[in-house]
Amino acid sequence: MKKKIVIAGATGFIGRWIIEKFKNDYEIVALSRKVDKDQEIDNVLWKKVDLYSISSTERALEGADYAIYLVHSMQPSTRLNQGEFQDTDLLLADNFSRGAWKNNLKQIIYIGGILPKDKKNISKHLLSRFEVEKTLAEKKVPLTAIRAGIIIGPGGSSFKIIRNLIKNLPIMLCPKWTLSLNQPIDIFDILQIIKKCLGNKDTYNKSIEVGGSKVLSYMDLIKLTANIMNKKRIIFSIPFFSVGLSKLWVSFFAKSSLNFVSPLVESLKHKMIPEENNMFFKLKKKDINKSISIALNGNTIKIPNFIPVYNEKNTVRSVQRMRNPKSKKIDWIANEYPKWITNKFAGIINAKFDGTYLTFWFWKIKFLELKLIINRSDKNRQLYYITGGLLAKRTDYGWLEFRSILENKFVIVAIHEFVPKLPWFIYKYTQAIAHLYVMKGFERHVIKS
Repeated sequence: MKKKIVIAGATGFIGRWIIEKFKNDYEIVALSRKVDKDQEIDNVLWKKVDLYSISSTERALEGADYAIYLVHSMQPSTRLNQGEFQDTDLLLADNFSRGAWKNNLKQIIYIGGILPKDKKNISKHLLSRFEVEKTLAEKKVPLTAIRAGIIIGPGGSSFKIIRNLIKNLPIMLCPKWTLSLNQPIDIFDILQIIKKCLGNKDTYNKSIEVGGSKVLSYMDLIKLTANIMNKKRIIFSIPFFSVGLSKLWVSFFAKSSLNFVSPLVESLKHKMIPEENNMFFKLKKKDINKSISIALNGNTIKIPNFIPVYNEKNTVRSVQRMRNPKSKKIDWIANEYPKWITNKFAGIINAKFDGTYLTFWFWKIKFLELKLIINRSDKNRQLYYITGGLLAKRTDYGWLEFRSILENKFVIVAIHEFVPKLPWFIYKYTQAIAHLYVMKGFERHVIKS
């Protein structure tokens, strides 16, 4: 029987190519939130999943031998999503790690980023990739982390930025970061490496840094690509280009979202060269000129055009990370929250937890009620369903959770699928802002306690 591989992030650049090249050798399960119902298309089973939900993630991983994790949340959201992408990525990775452990998976393969070798402060993007790697490994399911720089291939989002800059700018005044060195790798080399790692116990619990056939600067990569595109471009570096200006410049001329571009540009200040003792450096890698030509002219891989399915239009997700330097237990933090609220806003807002229900009162008006779900809570997570209150439009939908993360160095406080009763415009500029203010205050309290 074919081994079953579940791909999280199946609709992205790498996920599409894995499906295309692996579907005849493995039983592929592709995860997507856009699927209306589970359906098999061209030898691939597409499963509906909400990776923000542990139970949904667990169901999606049932019967799998291996999982390939390709998820990131840098793209803009269509809903109100309060939180940094790196905090959201932590939550999603923890859910996936729990689901893999519950289903006794043999291995998770994760595609992350090369860790910088220079002395500069690590960018948020690369730090997030490393945190996700550590989180995926926490539940003892063997993890193989493949760390790469720019991946070149048809449909690649990072290389698309370079192509669009060359297409739209006859003269490029490049920021200083374009002199940083990288070792781009071909998507088909990445696919070879993934296949070598699948089920290979020598790669379990290992981090493997990979690079292509040539080391060059980002500016050299731009010039090389321009030559292959037959575009005569004047390209030179200037020292006074700020990172903030670079983000706007790249976003505008590359026609890419600022949410997506910003963390990538911050990462480009680093020297991104893999370790020399990498076990896969003996692979015969594609020449970078050929890789660029294929990326420019090759066919991208299509996926079924699923229509997004949303139960509610105006739902809220808020993912807030709090520092936990004293490693307070998660049940203490969850129980301390209503006590702190009452002390902080005494006479205006009062909160009470009776062991089952967590209620918030504005004078004598109950504006929110939540119920502790004991059988879905554990020593690292406290889960509450939203069950009532004046501010909740739906009382059968949405949940709050407190979760320890990264060996309890941090706590994630997250609200999911909350449907506010306030008109959407009013909610965004009142209750949503107040929630962020309260979370920052509670973090300071946890640190001091």
